Amino acid sequence: METSKTLMIVDDSKVARMMTKSIIHNAHPDWLIVEANDGYEAIELAKKQAIDYFSVDLNMPGIEGFEVIEKICTLSPKAKFALLTANIQQSTHDKATKMNIKCINKPITEQSISQMLEYFND
Repeated sequence: METSKTLMIVDDSKVARMMTKSIIHNAHPDWLIVEANDGYEAIELAKKQAIDYFSVDLNMPGIEGFEVIEKICTLSPKAKFALLTANIQQSTHDKATKMNIKCINKPITEQSISQMLEYFND
């Protein structure tokens, strides 16, 4: 039997967090889902709680997704990260690949979140 996991959704859009959470909850009702409305909150929450998976928006005010992931990696070295972004530039995808991050294009749909969950379950 699969052990319960903890996933953090980091996105400055409340609607994006709600949509992502709903799709994940339908697929994994036993998972604990933590929400952060910006990168700074995500870093603080990651200091206090063990997180298995992170869904991180790229473009957020204050601190962008790549920097958030770099900081959290030192706190949670075994965690897996997915970068959800509307930025479809190849350079963004290349940087994510170099950082061992799954880059998934928005919009948030059942298909895009399923892609993220498949990556987390690998």
